[in-house]
Amino acid sequence: MDWMETLVVVVHVVIAVALVGLVLIQQGKGADAGAAFGGGASQTVFGSQGSGSFLTRVTTLLAIVFFVTSFSLAVFAKQRAEVAGEAGIPVVQESKQDPVDQAADKVDAAQTGEAESGKSDLPELE
Repeated sequence: MDWMETLVVVVHVVIAVALVGLVLIQQGKGADAGAAFGGGASQTVFGSQGSGSFLTRVTTLLAIVFFVTSFSLAVFAKQRAEVAGEAGIPVVQESKQDPVDQAADKVDAAQTGEAESGKSDLPELE
């Protein structure tokens, strides 16, 4: 399964770089106004209509692949966390009590003498 995850990560990174490149290559919507006044659109590589529809389709396809790889990586991470939990590796769990309430409980315990005497959660200063 590790080789599959590695493959998805590599594809994910390549797609991300390609998406950034394609977005930077594309012209904004305001750039079409210049072509109306003789911008030379017929001399482009993609023909007289320009590159808009081709690059838009490629960008859409790459975005779909990017989302699929993102979802796949999330599934891999969830499976890895479940396996780690079953193997006895400690997994971070959320506390049901608010941290402020936890601190208040420790202060209350210290004031009433319920805390262990001589021990503190704070590091000692030298």
